[in-house]
Amino acid sequence: MTFRRLIFPILILFMAPQIALAGDTESKMRDLLAEFLRGASINDSEVHERFWAEDLIYTSSSGARFGKAEIMSGLAAAARSNEPEPGVSYSARDVRVQVFDETAVVTFQLVAEQANSSTELFYNTGVFRLIDGGWQALVWQATRAASSP
Repeated sequence: MTFRRLIFPILILFMAPQIALAGDTESKMRDLLAEFLRGASINDSEVHERFWAEDLIYTSSSGARFGKAEIMSGLAAAARSNEPEPGVSYSARDVRVQVFDETAVVTFQLVAEQANSSTELFYNTGVFRLIDGGWQALVWQATRAASSP
């Protein structure tokens, strides 16, 4: 057997677990995003607590930059408020996941359906890291999608 014929099966043998792990991670990231968006639609603070890393840097579509503490504070204030908030339902489409060992990048179009039937679209990018056995968002960028002509 020639060297070339021998090396290819060996490479496949060593790469197969990496390929399977990346596919498994991609599936986990998609599930994590779907779970988060369901929780965000009802202001579930526990979902936010698990999703965002402690040292999160979030850049909103309005250009404001803040961290996890501000997100959690806003959720707590909303929970204490006696005023009912208009419902917003969040979903994702065109989700793409890129996995780099213990880091993953997730990009998607966020669909925000307002209770008054209006819909807003945003492009979101999240950088995740495997922290203590779970994936958490370290960096988040939201950009309002351009209006259709």
